[in-house]
Amino acid sequence: MKPKRTILCVDEDERSLSVLKVMLETRGYRVVACSHSDRAVEAMRVGGIDLVLADLPMPKPDGSQLVDRLKAISPTTPAIVFKGASGACPDGLLADILLSKSNCTSAQLLDHIRMALVRKRGPKPAVANLQVVRPLAC
Repeated sequence: MKPKRTILCVDEDERSLSVLKVMLETRGYRVVACSHSDRAVEAMRVGGIDLVLADLPMPKPDGSQLVDRLKAISPTTPAIVFKGASGACPDGLLADILLSKSNCTSAQLLDHIRMALVRKRGPKPAVANLQVVRPLAC
């Protein structure tokens, strides 16, 4: 059985966080849900996080600053950030993927998660095509 991937979800809106957690857990992911950025940083320091989902419009620190802190701890962990419908993208955002909350369906989000995790893992190793060589009969 494949080990489950762990996703750190950060959003100050408890209802959105709960919906996201249920959606991801029913798809086989482990979810660490945090409504405060300090708890998210603690979770990242503990380790075992495969991907970060964070909301950009959050109280101090905002999603951009949070991603900066999380990437300082684990630079190779992919980060997907949700922005508001009218929000602009901050300069220097370290997120790997930036999604609009209002224009992203659940199916699209799951595709982005799957692709980000595949990129993190890298390509599957090539399997040598070994052929059995039998001695020629004389």
